[in-house]
Amino acid sequence: MAGHSKWANIKHRKAAADAKKGKIFTRLIKEITVAARLGGGDPESNPRLRLAMDKAREANMAKDSVQNAVKRGTGQLEGVTYEEVRYEGYGAGGAAVMVDCLTDNRTRTVAEVRHAFTKQGGNLGSDGSVAFLFKHCGQLVFAPGADEGKVLEAALEAGAEDVVANDDGSIEVLTAPYELPAVREALEKAGLRAELAEVTMKPTAEAALAGADAQRQRALLDALESLDDVQQVYTTAVFEDA
Repeated sequence: MAGHSKWANIKHRKAAADAKKGKIFTRLIKEITVAARLGGGDPESNPRLRLAMDKAREANMAKDSVQNAVKRGTGQLEGVTYEEVRYEGYGAGGAAVMVDCLTDNRTRTVAEVRHAFTKQGGNLGSDGSVAFLFKHCGQLVFAPGADEGKVLEAALEAGAEDVVANDDGSIEVLTAPYELPAVREALEKAGLRAELAEVTMKPTAEAALAGADAQRQRALLDALESLDDVQQVYTTAVFEDA
């Protein structure tokens, strides 16, 4: 889409996430606990848990904290039971927003999410109102200047679903959601290290925002990401001034 840089938007999103490092341990502990509860405590047979533990290691979380979270998930230690819940809606300029939460109190969470939408002029929608605008996938992003041919060859050999070369020179490798760790490992063995690697809800269509709409949408995303029960926020918005 003309007028914005995919790489600039990705860097902005990563910088915003890094600015919230104070919350990252809490969110990772919740994710590890839920992943272990749903799929068992062995990361080799539980790809969601493996991915969460990889993120915890990258964030330098203490091993004891990781293991205790796994034990709470498998019932070896007592702890809070978190429920997965997703909220969907629209923000500035009609940009879609999807909010994934882990909560022990749905009533509190929906009230906080609804307040964030309303305060920034958005609207909380019904289940499925925007989910069709996103694809659940693994995403690895390489900065402009990466060797497209080498990335393409290594990624497809590793089992990636697609490789997308963006107009600004950045490259995206897309995988099945929980094939991400294996594909990333294969790429790193080939000497290719992605700047960003995550399981995400990737927009299948984008809404370019600038000016007041961009400010309002950023304010909405910041408000949602600051909520304790929120794990991830996804949007179709791209910012022309990113």
